[in-house]
Amino acid sequence: MQIHVVKPGESITTIARSYGSTVSEIVEANQIPNPNRLVVGQTMVIPIIGSFYEVQKGDSLWSIANRFGLTYQELARINGISVNQSLTIGFRLYIPEPPKVKMEFNAYLEPFSKTIPQDLQDSAREAAPYLTYLAPFSFQALRTGELKEPALTNLKQIADENNNILMMVITNLEEGGFNDELGRILLNDQAVQNKLLNNIEATAKKYGFRDIHFDFEYLRPADKEAYNQFLRKAKQRFSAQGWLLSTALAPKTSSDQKGAWYEAHDYKTHGEIVDFVVIMTYEWGYSGGPAQAVSPIGPVREVLEYAITEMPSKKIMMGQNLYGYDWTLPFKQGTTAKALSPQAAILLAAEKNVAIEYNEKAQAPTYNYRDQEGKQHEVWFEDARSIQAKFNLMRELNLRGMSYWKLGLPFPQNWLLIDSNFTVEKK
Repeated sequence: MQIHVVKPGESITTIARSYGSTVSEIVEANQIPNPNRLVVGQTMVIPIIGSFYEVQKGDSLWSIANRFGLTYQELARINGISVNQSLTIGFRLYIPEPPKVKMEFNAYLEPFSKTIPQDLQDSAREAAPYLTYLAPFSFQALRTGELKEPALTNLKQIADENNNILMMVITNLEEGGFNDELGRILLNDQAVQNKLLNNIEATAKKYGFRDIHFDFEYLRPADKEAYNQFLRKAKQRFSAQGWLLSTALAPKTSSDQKGAWYEAHDYKTHGEIVDFVVIMTYEWGYSGGPAQAVSPIGPVREVLEYAITEMPSKKIMMGQNLYGYDWTLPFKQGTTAKALSPQAAILLAAEKNVAIEYNEKAQAPTYNYRDQEGKQHEVWFEDARSIQAKFNLMRELNLRGMSYWKLGLPFPQNWLLIDSNFTVEKK
């Protein structure tokens, strides 16, 4: 697969011709929302085998080959050139597809109604071939040990058709927010806890869940060891059923990181107990904060590099957002940015006639525009380049895979790149 960045003056026709592809193939593969009005800086994935690299200033045959895991002799042979040939800027070299590696992928989906809307079902069906796990969010644990169920509709059918493991996500959500008092009760009241585990077991058998996933957040720091003990008990019970156990963890960079979201999440102990963890490496840029990339590569790397010092890398799934935000400037505390899909971000850039820039430090696309009222806006989102950067990091750190929050916001390039980079583990 080739990631192409639109340059000034290019059209979908000239791009297709330059790669020996067709307009229909490129538009269909990327579900391009603006084929007749491309935006400078917009990315598209070209459905070809391998890719092309244009020589940049300072490149050598050796440096390019090393970048793509080849020898310079091999790169020269593939392209029919001499190993001693000088490379001019803009010269195009063909790069073969790298060997695929096995990875696991999960995606959460969050229905807010009593049934899953058709568009969210369609999103689950589109993603399911590229997933190991499918995770409806969420079963809310109550103070009595009962469970409040989310809409499930036909998710089991979708999972079965695509050999997905249904992930049973249990949270300490109460009235729309994570609640530390609810967490305290669940982790310390043994009668309530046993009732909760009984209800989880009965519900998992009823619906066919094969991974039990605890997303307990905003816990009291004092409950760290209680949470660890709870997981030990849960692991013993659920292993007897042949089920996996996993947890969601806040993005920490040290074992003693302060803050209500972090202190009760014990990376080392979770790594010893559970089968895998999802580390929520996103929301640096969030709806209630100032404009910035949602998952900038530097902070993501820092979290994951710390995590692999505390647990095996193959127990770690990198969290990844499938959305971006549109902030009104200047940012004012108490205001909320608007969430938007990568496809919607491209359409908005086309509508406002602004180019998309790529921030190399964050490894994320961004742009600014002015609305009809004259207010400035700043948009950060995801594209093929930003996702490929995360996939490269997954390979480098030898992680288990990636977990997406959340389905329902179209991003077809992501699924194309999974297929290009990985063999999806199915169980």
